[in-house]
Amino acid sequence: MNVPFLQAAIILVSIVCSNAAPGGIGSECGLPENKDAEASKTKASSIAQKAAQEAKAAQEAQQVAGQQAAHQVKEQLAEKALEAAEAAEAALAGKQAVVEQLQNEVHEAEEVEREETNSLQQGQAFLNAAMQSAQESQAEVKLLTNALQVAQANAANAEQAASGAQQEIAEKEQLLEAAKNHEEALMKQLQSAKSDLSNTKKAAAKAACAAHEAKENAMRNRRKAKRNIKNV
Repeated sequence: MNVPFLQAAIILVSIVCSNAAPGGIGSECGLPENKDAEASKTKASSIAQKAAQEAKAAQEAQQVAGQQAAHQVKEQLAEKALEAAEAAEAALAGKQAVVEQLQNEVHEAEEVEREETNSLQQGQAFLNAAMQSAQESQAEVKLLTNALQVAQANAANAEQAASGAQQEIAEKEQLLEAAKNHEEALMKQLQSAKSDLSNTKKAAAKAACAAHEAKENAMRNRRKAKRNIKNV
């Protein structure tokens, strides 16, 4: 195991440690965190930090061993550094799994939010339609109420007019009856007057005849008297 590979492992561990800091990958992405995700993140961060410490200690020990030219110690320290790097990779994989889980949860939450938004919009549309229908029904009821009031007023006027017409008809019937009675009385008076006129004409004719006859008798008697005077 050479020094550049060990330094690369240390750099990888340092990157993992920086990602394991408070806030982590999920916080940097703005994703929601739950208790399980927080526990996994804490565990992964602890493993990464421990691996970083071991890698750093291995580097420091390797430097000391290099100064002492102990090849075997370098190999052992390199193996520890490799194991620390592998642990860091495992911690990184764990954090990636947590991030993927959180991303899936966020996706599901977004789906639920879209469904709830659509449901809310549909409910609002239904409410608006119901309110419009209620307003139209109220306007129709108001219109029918006004029409009913007008019809009732017309019916009252018609009833009053019918009552007045009935009273007028009764009065006219009384006047007609009185006119009929008056006509009958006049007819009787006319018949009586005609009969009286006929009797009067007859009496006048008799009187005229009697007067004419009396006049004729008087003239005859006057002429007779004149003749008698002449004869004397």
